[in-house]
Amino acid sequence: MLSYTLRRLLFAIPTLLVISFIIFALLDLSPGDPTSNLPLTIPPEVREKIRESLGLGQPFHVRYLLWLQQFFINEPLTLIEKWTGWSIGSGERLRVISWQTRSPVADLILQRLPQTLWVVGLAYLVGVLIAIPLGVISAYRQYSWVDQFATLFSMVGFSVPTFFTGLALIVIFAVKLQWLPTIYDTNLRVTDGHTLWLQIRQMILPVTVLALYNAAQISRYMRAAVLDNLSQDYVRTARAKGMGERTVLLVHVLRNSLIPVVTVIALGVPSIFGGAIITEQIFRVNGLGQLLISGIQSADLPLVQTLTFLFAVLIVLFNLIADVLYGILDPRIRYD
Repeated sequence: MLSYTLRRLLFAIPTLLVISFIIFALLDLSPGDPTSNLPLTIPPEVREKIRESLGLGQPFHVRYLLWLQQFFINEPLTLIEKWTGWSIGSGERLRVISWQTRSPVADLILQRLPQTLWVVGLAYLVGVLIAIPLGVISAYRQYSWVDQFATLFSMVGFSVPTFFTGLALIVIFAVKLQWLPTIYDTNLRVTDGHTLWLQIRQMILPVTVLALYNAAQISRYMRAAVLDNLSQDYVRTARAKGMGERTVLLVHVLRNSLIPVVTVIALGVPSIFGGAIITEQIFRVNGLGQLLISGIQSADLPLVQTLTFLFAVLIVLFNLIADVLYGILDPRIRYD
C-alpha cells in the first residue's frame, strides 16, 4: 500500500502541472481586464502602466513560471514561517497578490476558510451521517413505507435547487416565525455561551439546506449498493451459518456497500473547500464561494487561478484517499 501511495503521489506531480497550465492558459485568454473597472477619465498610457505593474507586460511563459514558483515555493515557505515562527531565508518573497485587494491570495483564503468549513463542512458531515443509515434502512426494508419516504426525500432533496430551499426556509423560519436570523453574521466571534448559541442559530438554515441536498444524493448511492450486496452469495452463506441479521447487515453488507459510496463521498469533499456558491450568496456567508465570485466579477486572475488550481489539487488528493480506503474496506483489493 505504501509503495502504491508513493507512486500515485509521484504521478500526481505531472498531472497537476498539466492542470495548472490549462487553468492558467484558459484564464489568461479569457475576456476581461483588471483596468476595466477604473474610471474612464484615466488616460490609456496610465492604464498601460497599471497593467505593467500587475505583471501583464511580461510574456505568457514568464508569468506562468513565476506563478508556479509563487504557488509551490513562496507561499508554502511563508505559511510555514507564520505557523512555526521559524525564519527561512531572507523572508522577502514575491507572493501571489490579488489585483482587487492588493493582499496575498493565501491570506484571503485563510480568512474565508473557517466560515466555509463551519457551514459547508458541517453540512456535508451531517448529510453523510443522515444518508448512510437512511440508505441502509431503505434498502433493507425495500418497498416499505420507510423506503417510500426515503425515495421521496431523495427525489425532492436532489431535484429542488438549493436557492429555492434556502429562500423557502428563510420565509418560514426567519420571516414568518422569526426563530432564526436571515443573514449569517461573519463577524461574530464565539467567546461565551451566548455567542455560541448565536453561532448555532445562524448556522441552522444554511447547514440544513446543504445537508438535505448532500444526503439526498448520497443516500441513493448507498441504497443501490446495499441492495446489490444483499443479493450476493456471501450474504446467504452468512445467514445459513446462523449469523444474526444485525451482524450480516452491519458487518458484512455495510462494509462492502461502502466501497462505491466512498468514491462519491471522497470526491465531494473538495466541494466543501470550494464553498456552496449559491447558498453562501443567499445567506451572505463570507466564504470561499463568495470570494471566487467576487474574483470572477472583478477579473482578479491571480485569485481565480489560485482558487481553481487549489480545488484541482484537492480533487487529485481525495481521489488518492478514496483508492486507499478501497484497500482498507475490501481485503480482496491489493495494490502491491
